[in-house]
This record gives sequence, structure tokens and C-alpha cells, in this order.
Amino acid sequence: MALKQQLAQRLEQRLSPQQIQLMKLLQVPTMELDQRIKQEIEENPALEEGADQEEDDFDNTDDEFDDDTDNDDDFDLSDYLDDDSSDYKTQANNSSKDDEERVIPLSGEQSFQEKLTEQLHLLDLDDKQFLIADILIGNLDESGYLNRDLEAIVDDLAFSMNVEATEDEVAVILSLIQELDPAGVGARNLQECLLLQIKRKQDGDIVRYTAKKILQDFFDEFTKKHYDKIAKKLEIEDEDLKEAIDEILRLNPKPGGSMRESAKNYQQIIPDFMLFENEGRLELSLNSRNAPELKVSKEYESMLRSYAEGAKSSKSDKDALTFVRQKLDSAKWFIDAIKQRQQTLLLTMDAIMNYQHPYFLTGDETKLRPMILKDIADIVELDISTISRVANSKYVQTNFGIFPLKYFFSESLSTDSGEEVSTREVKKILSEAIEAEEKRNPLTDEKLMDLLNERGYNIARRTVAKYREQLNIPVARMRKELK
Repeated sequence: MALKQQLAQRLEQRLSPQQIQLMKLLQVPTMELDQRIKQEIEENPALEEGADQEEDDFDNTDDEFDDDTDNDDDFDLSDYLDDDSSDYKTQANNSSKDDEERVIPLSGEQSFQEKLTEQLHLLDLDDKQFLIADILIGNLDESGYLNRDLEAIVDDLAFSMNVEATEDEVAVILSLIQELDPAGVGARNLQECLLLQIKRKQDGDIVRYTAKKILQDFFDEFTKKHYDKIAKKLEIEDEDLKEAIDEILRLNPKPGGSMRESAKNYQQIIPDFMLFENEGRLELSLNSRNAPELKVSKEYESMLRSYAEGAKSSKSDKDALTFVRQKLDSAKWFIDAIKQRQQTLLLTMDAIMNYQHPYFLTGDETKLRPMILKDIADIVELDISTISRVANSKYVQTNFGIFPLKYFFSESLSTDSGEEVSTREVKKILSEAIEAEEKRNPLTDEKLMDLLNERGYNIARRTVAKYREQLNIPVARMRKELK
């Protein structure tokens, strides 16, 4: 088949750099917007913080400029330009302007293994024992468990470290590690982890002794919540059994994660919107951090006029004119993008407020209407992708707490009367029913389905199970408690 060349004309729609910049700014939460603005100010000297006192038109800079404009003698772009060197020698661009920069954060905290190794130095170990202990600690997972067989550890010592050791020697060192803090570290399964912790607590207390017996002899029944079998075999009353189980539930199933959790930095949520009810009226406002005062540098506008006069005769001034104009255009585009972001955020949140007006007045979840992205997109006449970017990682502060915007979006469900209700309403009723159930005999998914059907909600058992899992509620057997 012969190759052919032909001309083709077609119409394509592509996003401009300004539109791409706006789309990126829309999905940025308030917390990150401050950093994004500071970064833009550092990269673009033509952009400054503060209110713009006077609007100067610099869009028609190619036509005319005032002759009496003062030149800025302190700025000479020739210091930054070298006519004798080529651009490709001074810069390299291996990525697109649209690529997002992702920085990997480095932790300054001590790792879990490092804290355990510090405790090893307090033990009386010879070189071989210390090496075995170090290998064992290195094989612990983030929760503090040893998930490898001792035989595999012996092989690692022989092939990697040229150290001959038996499984018994490794087991002895492992028992020493299991005495380190936090309690339960170095266990090979959950049962051993809990037993290590309860043994440290034993001080002649009958409740802890019973807890130890349950973990040691009836762990399978405990995990399946077969409390009647445990009470019968131990010949104890329900009250004694409940105290022992409560003691077990206070133990830490992930001792290694306790150090990680204590060192974790929790990010504070800053709401993007403020929505309050005042005498029956809803008042919406945008967080002031979303409306920063930015302006274009007057000095750079003066430079643009100055260098434009000599651009026709001097190559240096022509390069300076191009440089200054790019910085001014970039600053103006960024300010416009911030303003468009503010308008889009307010427009979208106002539509959500009006759509969910009954809920914002009362705070009753059952009054939430079914709402999807398309409903709001049709109201504000914007694309669904734009609404999705606004709803992503944005928060609103109300009289009833701080909520993510995604919280107000839900699918619909039909009742017996044909009315469309939000699945959020069904989940609320489901959650209240489980909360009020008898803990000794929890409601199964079948009984929950019957309860919802009696209230007029046409819902299947598998849908009840799906909603229950979305609410992070376990099955009925795992919700069983002793009263």
C-alpha cells in the first residue's frame, strides 16, 4: 500500500493557558491557595500584594506611550541578557508547563525501628546477638508485627550476613525484643500481641487473669463474639465476662502504629465558605483568604513604556520589552484567574445553598434533597468538571459544623409514594436504627430491610448491606455486646 500525503482542515477546541490556570486554581483549597499565591509572587516580580489604587491600561502597549514617563534607572535588563550566548545553553525544559510539581516530603521524626534499636543498646548483648536483634527489628512491619518465619530469618543471617544461628537462638532474641516498648511489639499474630500486653499488666487482678484466659484458650470464640460459649466454659457470670472483654478491648492491636500516630501532624481544616442562618435568612460569604488583594507592579508598567521607545532601534531594548511584557501579562492573567475563581466558588456554593435550603435552615439530614453534580451544573450553567473541581477538597462552615461540599451530593431513592428522597436520608435512618438496637441481639441486614420497607423505602437487603458498609458499621454478629 503506497503512502499518501494529504491536507485536512478540522476544527478543534483547546484550552488556553489562562483556562488551564483557572482550572488548576479552582481545585486548590484555601490552605494551599496562600502558598500558590506566594509562589507566583516569588516567580513574577510584576505581581505584588495589596490593593490596586489605580487601574492602568497596558494592553495597547504596542501603539503609543507617554513621552514624559520616567525611566527606572535602577533596572537594566542587559545585566540578565547575554546576546552572545544561545538560549539552549542556559536553560533546559524537559516538562510541560501544565505538569504539576509533586514534592516528596521528608520526615524528620525517628522511625519505629530506630526507637527500638536505641533500646537494644540498653541490653547486655554480644555482637552476634545484637546483629540478630537488628535483623529482627528490620523485619517488623509498620504495626510492629514479625510476619516472617524464624527459619527465613536464619537463612537471611547465613546468606546475607554470613552468621550461623539456630532457630532457638533467634527465638531467644525475639523474646527479648518482645520485652521492649511499646508492649506487644515483635508479636507474630494478633493473639500473641494481645497476650504480651496483658501479661505485662498482670498484678493479681482477677479481671486481667480472666482476660488472659480468654486470649489464651478461647481466642477464636472471642473474635467471633461467641460470648455464651466463653461464659459457659469459664463458668463465670456475664458481668465478669464483660469486664474481662472491656480489658481486652483497651489493648492496642497495632503497637508499632502507636508511635507513628503520636508523631503524626494533623492538618487543620480551614473552611472556604461561611454559611449561617440569621432570623430565617441564609447568609453566605467567602473566606477572606480566597479573596487576596493583588495588583500589578507600577514599576514594571513604567519599564514597559520606557523600553518600548527604544525597541525599534536596540535589540537589547527589544528583548527587555518582551521580558517585561510577559511578566505583566502573566501577572494580569493570574489576578483575573483569582477573581474568576472567587466568582465561580460563590456561584456554585450559592446554588448548593438554595438547592439544600431546608437542610441549612434546620440541620436535619433527612431534609437533604437528592443532588448530583449535573443538577448544580445546570443551575450555574457551567461544565460538570468545573463543579467537580469546586466540590473537591472544599469546606463550608455552618451552624451545625464544618462539612465538605461532597457531603451534600447524594443519589436518589424512590419511596412507595413515588417521591424521590436522598440516600443520605436512608443512611441516617439506618444509623439511628442500629444505634438504638439491643446490643445483645443486634439487627441483621434482613431485619433492617424490613424496618425500612415498613417506613416506605423500597430497598433490597444487599443495598442495606452496601449502605451499612459505607457507614463503616460491621455486621450484626460483630456488633454484639454484653450489657
